[in-house]
Amino acid sequence: MDIYQLGLRPLLFSVLKADAEWSHNSVLQILEIVDRTHSNPAASHILSRLQQSFGLQDSRLEQSLWGVNFKNPVGLGAGFDKNGVATGIWENFGFGFAELGTVTWQPQPGNPHPRLFRLPADGAVLNRMGFNNQGAAAMAARFDNARQKANASKSQSIGDQSQLDAGCPMSQSTYPLGINLGKSKVTPLSQASVDYLESFKLLKDCGDYFVVNVSSPNTPGLRSLQDAAQLSTILSVLQQENQGIKPILVKIAPDLEWEAIASILDLAKTYQLAGIIATNTTIRRDGLTTQILPETGQPISEEAGGISGLPLRQRSTEVIRFIWQQTQGKLPIIGVGGIFTADDAWEKITAGASLIQVYTGWVYEGPWMVRRILEGLLKKLEQHGFSSISEAVGSENVK
Repeated sequence: MDIYQLGLRPLLFSVLKADAEWSHNSVLQILEIVDRTHSNPAASHILSRLQQSFGLQDSRLEQSLWGVNFKNPVGLGAGFDKNGVATGIWENFGFGFAELGTVTWQPQPGNPHPRLFRLPADGAVLNRMGFNNQGAAAMAARFDNARQKANASKSQSIGDQSQLDAGCPMSQSTYPLGINLGKSKVTPLSQASVDYLESFKLLKDCGDYFVVNVSSPNTPGLRSLQDAAQLSTILSVLQQENQGIKPILVKIAPDLEWEAIASILDLAKTYQLAGIIATNTTIRRDGLTTQILPETGQPISEEAGGISGLPLRQRSTEVIRFIWQQTQGKLPIIGVGGIFTADDAWEKITAGASLIQVYTGWVYEGPWMVRRILEGLLKKLEQHGFSSISEAVGSENVK
């Protein structure tokens, strides 16, 4: 019995009609407390029970990309844990990896409220958050503080200072963590490369991979940075600083024309990008059942922001398929957009995604969704005679 779908979701969505952002922040605050006190017997017990309920481990689901091991292909998408306050929690919900952020060089409050809306009739979410976050320095400080606490605990148990960890504690995580970088709103577009670079400098020791987010529709002018000339400048300075040490990916919009995506793929080759994340939210409004946004009383067509969830599912898969075909499957893809079920996940993987991410689907389907997807993927592997998930990646494109 799924108590989330049968009880908690109807209570929050329909009875209480709780504000989407309030609900999100309330959950995150609880998880932050549990993560911060994970060594406490009560918190440790909670995490153990979460892992038993939501986790599933099977060697057929494992992959290695960029020298990083992923226990399964389902990750938590960027936007849920913007400030990295619950980095030790996400594996306990069954995720094979998690992406933190979007984080910007300058701390910023984001756009005015209300700015996050559920569209239940469409299985979608409309967001115009605007990269609200505490800034890259705050995130780096949080990780450093966690490392110091871990070292203090370790020194008490081993009594040997030489064995204490240095650097960012995320490098000692048992599952991969990515960091999604955005541009600060106050930074002019002409100085975007400096903004991304400063964030990367602060956090480069802390993530297993990094994402250049130039595709959110909620920061003025940001999507113009997907233009080849402007994106080239950003990637050039990042890779010069990076020196090939960390995998760097670019997250693209679903609304780009094929020619524009092809140009980005050329840049990916030029600057030796590790992969592409396809895709961010869409600014399209066609095909939606929701016509009036209840919270504002305005037509959905007049509301700013990006749409995620089921309306994005088909287009994001088309973009994944295009990238795989254009690169002959040589450029890893993280697929995101409208994943609610194992069938949705399988569609994106066989189209060319090595990894997938969920966010909106997780909000609607609840915490048992990840386990259901993983169980479904194992059944798909058996049905198609594959011995591992990596064999399924892009398989629909192979004649």
